[in-house]
Amino acid sequence: MKVNRVRQNVLPLITAMIWGTAFVAQSIGAEYMGPFTFNAARAVIAFVFLLALCGLRVVYRRWKGQRAASAGARRDLVLGGAACGVAMSVASFFQQKGLETTTPGKAGFITALYIVLVPLAGLALGKKVPRALWMGVALAVAGLYCLCVTEELSVTGGDLYVLACAFCFTAQILIVDYFTNKVDGVSLSCAQFLVMTVLSAIGALTEVPPPLELLPEYLGPVLYVGVFSSGVAYTLQILAQKDSNPAVVSLLMSMESLFAAIAGALILGNRMTGREYLGCALMLAAVVLAQLPGQTKFRSASLPPRGGENSTRSISPSSPRKS
Repeated sequence: MKVNRVRQNVLPLITAMIWGTAFVAQSIGAEYMGPFTFNAARAVIAFVFLLALCGLRVVYRRWKGQRAASAGARRDLVLGGAACGVAMSVASFFQQKGLETTTPGKAGFITALYIVLVPLAGLALGKKVPRALWMGVALAVAGLYCLCVTEELSVTGGDLYVLACAFCFTAQILIVDYFTNKVDGVSLSCAQFLVMTVLSAIGALTEVPPPLELLPEYLGPVLYVGVFSSGVAYTLQILAQKDSNPAVVSLLMSMESLFAAIAGALILGNRMTGREYLGCALMLAAVVLAQLPGQTKFRSASLPPRGGENSTRSISPSSPRKS
């Protein structure tokens, strides 16, 4: 039970830390290539990394004499990987498309609204969400606003693209919640990046390829995003959601904005304003509320139970999630 508690609470925070500190690498890579090309590059790196990891795990299981997955589990893996991969591919495209006409601050705030959409989807599916968790969500939204939005509020076409991105990321979280108890988490992550690689590569055919002579300048950032922000962090998300309330996990993962702010201060020397410090405090209070007894007992705020890049170079609180 203690191991599950650590997995359900620590892994989302590690995921948020990786996403929050990867924005510099993402922004550098995005300067040299279009959104489809960038997503295809990070996805294929994540896929190769996870495929190698899956291979090592298969060898280990055979050495231990463990049985291979059943035909039903393999079918669920194909369905889950396809669904997750499509949702993530579409979300990443909408986010990058939105950034063409909206600011990173607004994009970061709108994208992180999945922390509201996930429990709302749970209500629509007949799941109860604890009152304290709703209070935590409200605090988190207020904290995100203080951290991310510094300009006047107005609605642009780019904002609508990013809002569509938030809905797609919500779908990805809910799909993971449904399949995570049916299939192996690492294999599911590998499958979703295979699908994302194929879909993004098709889209990349319509974009100008990045210049090969500048490969040394963008290879490092793309490798970092592919291995850590994609391969490692998304896998940790899937492992964290196993037997967890996805509303709680999504709230914890929204801490990426706080880690982005901290990373910007520590690595780049960015100064934080009083409003940003208030945002950090509200985010931390939201996490504390999410950890109150009884919050993680609720199995799922989503589907019925099983019978289940940025345009700026600096790391900043306004950087959007998962380009």
